[in-house]
Order: sequence, then structure tokens, then C-alpha cells
Amino acid sequence: MPDWEKRFRAPRVGLPEWAEDAPDRSLFVSNATGTYELYAWDRATGAQRQVTDRPNGTTDGVLTPDGRWIWWFSDTDGDEFGVWLRQPFDGADGADGAGADGGESGEASGADEPAAPGLEPSYPAGLALGRDGTAVVGRSTDEEGSTIHVVAPGSEPREIYRHRESAGVGDLSHDGTLIAVEHTEHGDAMHSVIRVVRLDGTAVAELDDTKGGTEELGLSVMGFAPVAGDTRLLVGHQRRGRWEPMVWDPLTGVETALAIDLPGDVGADWFPDGSALLIAHDHQARGELWRYELASGELTRVETPAGSIGGAGARPDGAIEFLWSSAEQPPQVRSTSGRAVLDPPGFKAPVSVPVSDAWVDGPGGRVHALVQKPEGEGPFPTVFDIHGGPTWHDSDSFAAGPAAWVDHGFAVVRVNYRGSTGYGRAWTDALKHRVGLIELEDIAAVREWAVASGLADPERLVLSGGSWGGYLTLLGLGTQPEAWALGLAAVPVADYVTAYHDEMEALKAMDRTLLGGTPEEVPERFEASSPLTYVDQVRAPVYISAGVNDPRCPIRQIDNYVERLQQRGAPHEVYRYDAGHGSLVVEERIKQLRLEIDFAQRHLSLPGPGRGPAADRTEEQRALPE
Repeated sequence: MPDWEKRFRAPRVGLPEWAEDAPDRSLFVSNATGTYELYAWDRATGAQRQVTDRPNGTTDGVLTPDGRWIWWFSDTDGDEFGVWLRQPFDGADGADGAGADGGESGEASGADEPAAPGLEPSYPAGLALGRDGTAVVGRSTDEEGSTIHVVAPGSEPREIYRHRESAGVGDLSHDGTLIAVEHTEHGDAMHSVIRVVRLDGTAVAELDDTKGGTEELGLSVMGFAPVAGDTRLLVGHQRRGRWEPMVWDPLTGVETALAIDLPGDVGADWFPDGSALLIAHDHQARGELWRYELASGELTRVETPAGSIGGAGARPDGAIEFLWSSAEQPPQVRSTSGRAVLDPPGFKAPVSVPVSDAWVDGPGGRVHALVQKPEGEGPFPTVFDIHGGPTWHDSDSFAAGPAAWVDHGFAVVRVNYRGSTGYGRAWTDALKHRVGLIELEDIAAVREWAVASGLADPERLVLSGGSWGGYLTLLGLGTQPEAWALGLAAVPVADYVTAYHDEMEALKAMDRTLLGGTPEEVPERFEASSPLTYVDQVRAPVYISAGVNDPRCPIRQIDNYVERLQQRGAPHEVYRYDAGHGSLVVEERIKQLRLEIDFAQRHLSLPGPGRGPAADRTEEQRALPE
């Protein structure tokens, strides 16, 4: 088995999340069976049990505060539309299940039942579980917009919120009397307002940073204080041009600014006693942790290796558990206690190569890119692997996909274009109205640097990405046809107008924010930002993969784009698979990347095992599954 496949197949575990009032009871995600599923872990006994077992995997699950129940979201083959189910932590009969660490185990044995009877299927929009069994369930549908229901034990669900714009449940206070709601009733899906309400829906207070200034600022719910009788809410804000936390008490209206002088974005979570905050600091594609004392304002660094933090939490004993990786080193669940936390069974993923940083002058400011390259001297065939989101960023973290390209002799460049997080609010908010075209300007600047520096072979440049990255790939192939030798687009937006009409409601709201309206209100902006507009200019061979159940980048709009390629006789291949916005099945992920690598090697006339130039292959060999 080649190293690149081992990196996908090596068992992984996510950061365990524990029940707040029963911290020995934890829930985590693992690919130990070859599909990402939920696992229960009793730390006191070491027993682990596989909670879910579905053909297309499961990753959304929550423990009740007392640790007695596991709630998990059940959709259909990745379409993200479904209901919450629950099962006892110990399973149907108390039997142990299939352990991800090789301990005492068996198969999933939970008896699932509806967790919120009476609620129809929907897209999830937040969930908060109370200590008395009350649940606050956020929902979204095309017909209803956003709704929030309170489900008390033995009672019918009670709707307490409804609005056409996107909204969701942020958190429930420790005593179960206050609900924090993030909403965008003002119509800007990129910048939320926080409203705190009681269980009957009556408003207590609202925090709104979208008014009174020249630019709208967003807020995010980070969580109520985890202490009885404490109504403080930890809030993320952008008042100083980046994400950082503050404390707000909705009952008194008191806002407490925090003196955290760190560059880049700053997130936070509570320590269990409410006296301090665990600070997650992200800057220039790296992450680190700090402890902030609320009484004194003292900020203390938590020692972690150089790389990225994929999540962290403070245990009741004060130890901090965190998920760490770097581009070179695979993910590990670590603890500041020095004790092993959770080690997956089986072989370990092979290491890859470290990243180097490139800073390139672009039309909107300096653009940060991460570079990995194989051994030897360039110029190399180079993959520009473009991240999705768009409000996301590439980081110095382990990724099996880029590592596979390096193994095959490609350099890989990942660009944190305007729209990416981690570089301040102005950088993230720069996309509006010229959507797609702005990001491609930054990618073009890095491409020119890569060629001029001798890193990249100008005749073998591959534009690649998934989701928003797939969208930018198709848009780039049409608007920069001479720049790219090849395009690889996974689950992309291909026809923006049709995508808008078919996608889930929350994404419609985001598109209205990005483009300034609907396709009927601003047709010229949708046309300028749609890959379909430029499909006749595409010259490079293009490979497209798509999930037939995808609610984010629906299949019909991709079919429209492919049909235009077919009408032109343009070189392309399409792979459709039975899942949603990507796959949680390891072998499916390997298959998709293998097909992409094969496509690139053939069309770039690069050597590969048993492969030759495309002209030497039969039509049957060239065709990929439809």
C-alpha cells in the first residue's frame, strides 16, 4: 500500500467531547471501521462503543449534560436533511461496543428513538440540551425559513422563534432559563446579531453590532458560563477588526472587554469553574492556546507544538486536551497533563513534508500561501489546491490530499485569498459583489510568484479545489483560460443561478449577502460570478466530481455545466457518487483522489504506474463513472 493511501486509511480519532456534569462520559468521531462514525467512551472503565453505523457515515452528535443520552443527527445519504435521534450512553442493553482503541468492544448496540418527537425533518440550525431534559432545537427549511423549538420532557415541541432569514441556537444557560440565539434578521448572513430569550420566546436583551457604523460587524455565541446562577455569556465580536471575545451579561447589560493583545483571530471557551478562559489563537495559518484569568487579566501561554490546533477543551481537573497536527505530522489528541488521551488502533499514518510560507503582493494586500514540494529541484508540476468556505483558511495542519500530490511529484500551493479567515475582518469581508473574481486575483498573484520563483512549471499548472474551491476552479478555468493546464473541481458551484434556487435555505441567505440580492434582483452580479458564463472559454481539460445528494452544491447545476462542455466537445470527465457534500467513507475518498491523480498524469503526460499519455488509452479507459 503506498504511503498516500495509508494516510487516508490510518485510523483517526477526533477530539473527545465530554458530558458537562459527567466528564468521564465522552463522545468522539473515528474512521476505525473505514467510515467516520460516532463512538461513546467511558473514561472510568476504558470501555468504548460504536454509537452509529450507517453506509455514508455520521459525525454530528451531542451528549446530554448528565451523560445519560447521546443525540445524533440522522439524514439521508449525506443530504443534511433529517431529524435528531437519541440512544442511551450505554447502548440498548448496556453492552460494550466496537472500540476505536482496540479495547473491550463489539458493534453498535444503541436503541435509537426520536429525540424530539413531533418535529418534521429539516436542516439542523443548532442544538442546546438542558439539565432537566429540555432541548432547544434549531431548524431550517425552504418553506419555513429558520425556526427554533423548545422540547420539554413529555410535551409537544413549542415554537418560540421564526424568521425567513437565517438564525440558529447558540447556547442554553446553565440553569436552563435563557437561550442565546444568533440571527440575521437584518439580511446580512455574514454578520449575526445575538438575542437572548426565555423559554417562552420572550426577549431579554439583544446585542447588535450591525447598526450605528459605516460597516456591519458580526457577533457569535461562544457559550454561557458553566456555573449555576451565572448568566454571563461569552461573545465573539469584531469591534477591533478581528474576532476576539468579550463577556456580556444579558440580565444586567454589562459588557466586559478583555485585554487579549494577540494578533490574528482569537476564540475562547470557559474553564469549568468560570474563573478563566481557554483562548484559541489563530494567526498566519498556525494555532496556539492561552489561559486568560478573568479577575486579573493575566494571559499565560499553554505549551503546544508548532502547528495547528483542531479543537481544545479544559477538563475539571484543569488539564487541557487538544487535537494537534502539522502539515508534516498526523493528528494527535494531546493533554497538558502529559497523559495519553485517546490513541487509535492499528498503524500510524506516514508523515509528509513540512510547509513553507510565501507572502505575495496582491491587488488587495499581501497574500499568504502555504507551499509543500517534493524532493529535487523545480520547476515542478504544481497543484493550486484552493480551500472551500469561502470563510475558512488553509493552515499548517495535516491533510492527506496535498500530501498525496507531493508523493506523486507535484508541488502544492494553498492560497488564503481574500475571504479567508484568520487575517482580520477586512480581509474576510472583501468578497462582496465581485464574488469569485476577487479570490482569483489573489490566486493569480501567487501563481505568478510561483512561476517566477522557479517553483512551478508554467506548462503544468493545475487549479483544484472542493466546494467553494471547486467553484473557484471552474470560474478560474473560464476567466483565466491561458493560465491553467488542468482543472479538478469537487462538489463545485458551476451554474450560480441554478445553484441558488436549488441549495439549502441558509446558503441562499449567504449568497444574497455576498452578491447583494437574488438572481432576479442583481442578475448582472450572478452572471459575472457564475462559471457557466465563461464555460465556452474553458480550454483546459476539466475533471468534476459531485455528490448526487448534495444540498450545498446541488447536482442539477453541475449537470447544466457538464452539458455545455459536452455540446462543445471540450475534454472533461465526470464522476458522480451517492453521497452529499463530500464523503465520510475512506475508500470513497481514496477512489476520488486516485481518479484525480490519474486524470492529471494522463493529461499532463506525466509518468505513473501503468499509465501513459491520454492518446494511448481507449475510450472506455478514459471514461469515468457517470
